[in-house]
Order: sequence, then C-alpha cells, then structure tokens
Amino acid sequence: MLSSLRTVWIFIAALAAPMTYAVEPLSTDELAEHCAYYPEDKTGTDAVFCVRYIQGFIDGAVATDERVTKNVSDEYEKRESFTDRAIRTRAPDQRMQRFGATVYAEFCLGAPVPLEEVVENVIVDLSNREIVAEQKLAREAVYAVLRREYPCELEESATSN
Repeated sequence: MLSSLRTVWIFIAALAAPMTYAVEPLSTDELAEHCAYYPEDKTGTDAVFCVRYIQGFIDGAVATDERVTKNVSDEYEKRESFTDRAIRTRAPDQRMQRFGATVYAEFCLGAPVPLEEVVENVIVDLSNREIVAEQKLAREAVYAVLRREYPCELEESATSN
C-alpha cells in the first residue's frame, strides 16, 4: 500500500513538473534586431543583449579551444614516441605561441582588441540584409566576422626571425 501511494505521488509530481525545452539557437535576424539599437543607446537593454551575445561567443570559443587543445595534446602524448613529442614541443607553431588556442577557431584576438571594436564590426555585417539572409544563425554571423576581421596571421617581421 505504501509503495503504491509513493508511486502515485511520484507520478503526480512528474506531471506537475514544468516542461523543459531544448535551447533554441538565436537567429541572425533576431541578433540584428537587438544590435540595431546599439548606435543609439549603448546601455539600453537591446544593445547590452547584443554586446553580451558577442562577448559570450568569444568567451565560449576561447574556453572551448583551450579545452580542445589540451585534449588533443593529451591524446598525442598517449600515442607518440619520445622523438615525436620532442619535435612537437621544441618546434611549436608560432601562431599558437602568439595567439593561444583560438588559432584553431581561425580567429585571433591576440593583442587586446576592444570589445566595442568587435561589436561594431559585427553590427556593420548585421546591417547588410544579404548577409543576414545568408546566415541563418547568429553564431554563424559572429563567427564569419571574427574570421574575416581578426585572422591569425603573423606580421612579416615576426615570421622572418
């Protein structure tokens, strides 16, 4: 009897629990709507949403790339010989040394780049209706700007050393 009552209560609790839904990705059009307010009022709710979305994208990419880099490194160490490891660790990629793990994301914000500059570059793209129509998701639009405007290229003087 007690077991049956407990089962009924669990069933009722499950029915009363709020429904959860998958996180729906932000569309480029939605991000463009929020970012359209940025030039007028940089502290307004929509403008702040725009800035925080872009900042979150960058932070997420950096965190993910650092973790992926560590995982790849750990995997190499498991399978490579002593000689392979010596070559890899003594002749590292100059881009990796200079820019960090984001080289794998194909954008580099190595020198401190003001967030405002990045946001303004994204907003320029979002004001182009053709670009908004091409890229369905906001993350694709932000990523395209970061790759185009902040490539991982070493300066000529650094590569000649």
